[in-house]
Amino acid sequence: MSARLLGTLGVAGAVLSVLLIGAQHLADPSIDPVRSTISAYGLGGFTPLFDAGVLALAIGSACVLAGGVRTGLVPVRSAAAAGFATWVAALLLVVAFEKVDWSVGATPSGLVHLYAGLVAFVALPVAVGALARLRWGPGWPVLAAAAAVAALLWLSPFVIGVVSAPWTGVPWWRFVPIGLVQRGLALTEVVAVVIVALWVRTRETAELEGAR
Repeated sequence: MSARLLGTLGVAGAVLSVLLIGAQHLADPSIDPVRSTISAYGLGGFTPLFDAGVLALAIGSACVLAGGVRTGLVPVRSAAAAGFATWVAALLLVVAFEKVDWSVGATPSGLVHLYAGLVAFVALPVAVGALARLRWGPGWPVLAAAAAVAALLWLSPFVIGVVSAPWTGVPWWRFVPIGLVQRGLALTEVVAVVIVALWVRTRETAELEGAR
């Protein structure tokens, strides 16, 4: 399979994930996008749709990683490759383990889901940022770095909430409009996947043109 096709599949997976998960908000507007996490969609009658959306993103991201390795853009032994692989694995765990229903209480499965989501959200900007640094130059590296920085900025309210809790007495999940911030973070990370996917496509195109 060519890197261009793998990059295209990466873009398709990312776009499909946004459409599938975004459609759930329209189908169930009772879920508050400001305070409810994205995973709340996985607790209702739309669980298969939620799982399909996350799987589409995971498969698309795996295709991007494979395309990056194939073109030499992403060295196998690099922080970028490790971060992308961690992101994909964590997304798969998010699907495999059901979200915590806090009205019932924490469960082992729910805690795996929670921590897998946290790992995924951190792993991708680290991977994309490491790739941008490794291949630094004008064009795609700048866009990738911008997406990585934007994702880390979305993460900062969570860090501030955790650090300030002992002084404010406000739990981090109440300090932060968790649904809004998580959706902004998720959308930014989807954009980051698309940027790297397009980077993979253009890299192979440039190599093919150079070989003529």
